[in-house]
Amino acid sequence: MKRLILIISLVTVGVCGYSQSAEEQEMAADTIVKIAAADTVLSYTQDELDKHILDFALSWLDTTECTGGVDTTSLPDSVYIARLRSLPYIIEMPYNTVVRSFIDMYVVRRPRQVARLRTLSGCYFPLFEEKLHQYGLPEELKYLPVIESGLNPAAYSPMGAAGLWQFMPRTAKNCGLEVNSLVDERLDPIKSTDAACRFLRSLYVIYGDWNLVIAAYNCGPGNVNKAIRRAGDKRDFWDIWPYLPRETRSYLPIFIAANYALNFADEHNICMAPLSQTLAADTIVTDRRLHLLQVSEITGIPMTELRRLNPQYRMDVLPGSKPYTLCLPIDMTGAFLQYEDTIYKHRADSLLYSRREVIDLAQKLDADGLPATGSYTYVVKKGDTLGAIAKKHKTTVANIKKWNHLKSDMISIGQKLKMYR
Repeated sequence: MKRLILIISLVTVGVCGYSQSAEEQEMAADTIVKIAAADTVLSYTQDELDKHILDFALSWLDTTECTGGVDTTSLPDSVYIARLRSLPYIIEMPYNTVVRSFIDMYVVRRPRQVARLRTLSGCYFPLFEEKLHQYGLPEELKYLPVIESGLNPAAYSPMGAAGLWQFMPRTAKNCGLEVNSLVDERLDPIKSTDAACRFLRSLYVIYGDWNLVIAAYNCGPGNVNKAIRRAGDKRDFWDIWPYLPRETRSYLPIFIAANYALNFADEHNICMAPLSQTLAADTIVTDRRLHLLQVSEITGIPMTELRRLNPQYRMDVLPGSKPYTLCLPIDMTGAFLQYEDTIYKHRADSLLYSRREVIDLAQKLDADGLPATGSYTYVVKKGDTLGAIAKKHKTTVANIKKWNHLKSDMISIGQKLKMYR
């Protein structure tokens, strides 16, 4: 049993390939904020902000007392510049009016969202940091899922991106994630984080600049390369900014703003939203086909809880074709191991093997209700004799004995006889 203990909130390769089509690269520019932006003008409405992923509502987080209260309109730009400069980062965090507008969005207009994100970051940042360090990547990249998914591991975008890191299906498959009718590993926090780190590392090999990597993560390398060409082969984000897709122009500024908001929330009187409950979880690796309902009915773990912990299994089924992880409440792993054999056998036929594997084709019947062509099977009934069967099926006793390798005329009820027309 392979075990990895996490504290999970109750929310519901080498180098990755770049085989995306131009159309899918355009689709990969998921809408972070609907912005009407000219080259030097940024404007947005409250309704458009309401569509932002930061509006992800978590009823189990109480943000009543986390309302901020600092009037940032009186803060000079120098305060923001100094605070961003003080961050121990590799990726530069420059300041301008666009960045300021997104900082205000977080700390002035959306303090409760920042409070929620502070709490959720305690659940997921340790995982992100571990993987980023494993691949030698800047730790500040852990803020990408903040703006991608609002730290919701089960988030789906209208364009088809999914999970904490909002992978598109083709990009996910290129990075080794399984995405099919039964399994969507984009929703697996551990596997998707590992894939995202490999993807970010491969982008850095291409561009050698983290700002361009962040832009390419949002809209795809194709769009970034196009913007570089249109900017006269300049390779600075702010030089190619006017030539990027509209959503990507705001992507790096909002990334900087998210870093600011979560690092300096205390300075804006934004506290962490208290959790109504947390769940310590443990993972078990199994290569046997399993339905979550089998686990629920034997262990008593509610299906809602199992689905929250295992959002990657779309139909509640672990296929069993290779090792898969099952995430359970940590205090229930012992019960699973104790009743493991019972769990796998429980309602297996109806839950896992109800699909037909072999189907006999229907045959055309003659006037007597018998197959008109080919071979078929006759089941001996009470009172049958070979002679009566031969007469009914318009053949001879000798034929029936030959077809079935019978040495006598003795037959028994339920015996299957192969017949030919």
